[in-house]
Amino acid sequence: MLVTSMPTTRLADGLCFGEGPRWHAGALWLSDMHAHEVLRFTADGSRTRVVGVENRPSGLGWLPDGDLLVVSMTDRALLRFDGSSLRLHADLSSLASFHCNDMVVDGHGRAYVGNFGFDFNAGAEPRPAELVCVEPDGSARIAAEELMFPNGTVITPDGRTLVVAETFAARLTAFDVAANGDLSNRRVWAELPRGAVPDGMCLDAEGGIWSASPTTCECIRQVEGGEITHRVEVDQGAFACMLGGEDGRTLYVLTADSADPDECRTNRLGRIETSRAPYPGAGWP
Repeated sequence: MLVTSMPTTRLADGLCFGEGPRWHAGALWLSDMHAHEVLRFTADGSRTRVVGVENRPSGLGWLPDGDLLVVSMTDRALLRFDGSSLRLHADLSSLASFHCNDMVVDGHGRAYVGNFGFDFNAGAEPRPAELVCVEPDGSARIAAEELMFPNGTVITPDGRTLVVAETFAARLTAFDVAANGDLSNRRVWAELPRGAVPDGMCLDAEGGIWSASPTTCECIRQVEGGEITHRVEVDQGAFACMLGGEDGRTLYVLTADSADPDECRTNRLGRIETSRAPYPGAGWP
């Protein structure tokens, strides 16, 4: 099948390293990980600092009461922000084997949080990690194991399927979701093409998944089984993506020239780039 290539437009720049983009309440929210802050962007690119997070923010999501959940990476915690104060929602240090990472929060306020599994920045040997389930009351348990760098995660609109990016296995892995949040029936949803790896990702209304691939500087849309239907190419690493905008069809792509914390803070070459997608966003996040 012919793959459709899509151009991009720059919305904002000057970021250190954007991660965890979410479309919420008419705006794009994201974590500028190496600047230690959560930001909110309007459609014209204007930015507002929402809250600072000392130990590096990553994945974002919302509880049913409107409180913001933020992954705090290096202390392996999930924080809760009510608009004025930031407090601990769940301590994951006994469950996550290394720094926490991206997550998805479903419509009930249940969060699934991934982690590195090993010291990536120090060049350690990759090893499997866990996906941790955090209930709305803050109680937590391991939902899945033996995942190679569980990263971006989506949940289908019916709440019955969760798909997680295994970055260092270059695949998207699906699970059935039980009513109590347990995961089962693990299976490969899609393999990425040679050289590509999935980082942050989002789901559309036709069941396609967009995943950002930093190694190949692109976002690709795949359907279950792995067929690629659309591609957005950028000139530096693509680390995360999100569908949003007024009609849900704006694809926001977060790019950066490096993932190294010192380089990111010095260069500030992180950007938000946009493209028009064929279908609107769906499910969670």
